[in-house]
Amino acid sequence: MSDAEVFMRRAVALARDNIAAGGRPFGAVLVKDGQVLAEAANSIHASHDPTDHAEMRAIRHASARLQSPRLEGCVIYASGHPCPMCLAAMYLCGIERAWFAYSNEDAQPFGLSTAAVYARLAAGPAAVDSGLQSLPPAGEEGLYAEWARAQA
Repeated sequence: MSDAEVFMRRAVALARDNIAAGGRPFGAVLVKDGQVLAEAANSIHASHDPTDHAEMRAIRHASARLQSPRLEGCVIYASGHPCPMCLAAMYLCGIERAWFAYSNEDAQPFGLSTAAVYARLAAGPAAVDSGLQSLPPAGEEGLYAEWARAQA
């Protein structure tokens, strides 16, 4: 059995354990250079936090362990197709590859697919139903320049 399959089986096992604990069927294992840095299960049922996904938790744990928000060279193995939020987090922290065991098509009959969210995001932020609007306060300017000066 390949290392990749071992990591994926662990992600699925975390998901099954989470089902037994009353949670959703999602687990994730974050690996760098063949070593597990973090593993987690979806904890929405316990935290009531809609962002408490397995991949997000694994990213948080790995970042804390490495003391860095950058996770280049890391790979995530997830029991289910990562949602757009998790995929965006992976891109933002430098993770370039993620593997999943069960697709959005597998999840759809059970109400667990995020394909509709992907479709909404594909329409772009200018789409009428995006819900995104600019509202700069009067006289407000320079926030990003202020941040750049603070970093220097």
